[in-house]
Amino acid sequence: MAKETVVIIDYGSGNLRSAAKAFERIGNTDGRETSVVVSNKPEDLLSASRIVLPGQGAFGDCMNGLTAIEGMREALYETVRQKAVPFLGICVGMQLLATRGLEHGAHAGLNWIEGEVLPLQADDPNLKIPHMGWNDLAFPSASVQQDNRHFVLRNISSSDNFYFVHSFVFQCKHTHHVLALTDYGSFQTAIVGKDNMIGVQFHPEKSQNAGLRLIGNFLDWKP
Repeated sequence: MAKETVVIIDYGSGNLRSAAKAFERIGNTDGRETSVVVSNKPEDLLSASRIVLPGQGAFGDCMNGLTAIEGMREALYETVRQKAVPFLGICVGMQLLATRGLEHGAHAGLNWIEGEVLPLQADDPNLKIPHMGWNDLAFPSASVQQDNRHFVLRNISSSDNFYFVHSFVFQCKHTHHVLALTDYGSFQTAIVGKDNMIGVQFHPEKSQNAGLRLIGNFLDWKP
């Protein structure tokens, strides 16, 4: 494989060190040669092979942080939407793909995958919010068989557990953009995808072997 550069966007929100270490660890195994760059410079995105947008905190604060870096929104749009560079959003970085988020008011998102980010509603009163801890995945009926799944989920099963920390969920307008769910009182969106974009509500960098497997799949993905 040719050497690739993964740019993890530093916009003041996200677990950058853990994400970078996870990408470095899996990015140089199984014949991969990957350079991992944590950057707040829009020009670095323009030469990236893959882009990762992490995120922690409130939707509006994260969106404001991204917008505050001059040229970042434009560079992100050029690389992801125009050049179709593979993109991974993590946690709030995934939620920012939505049309808008309703956390402490209404805030416009990137609107790259239509939908809204809404408060998590757990039907079981014994379940605490935020949802914090390990949960497995459930796959829509069309992708129950692994052969039918998105490439990034090709070797991910319902027995794998991932680490979640969130109190808001992405409700997609179109169900075919929902690639996986997790059951926390009721079924919540866990993974979204469209074209060259994929987003995960959980933290793959904190999800041990299953998370590293998913990151490796993202690095091998050629949408």
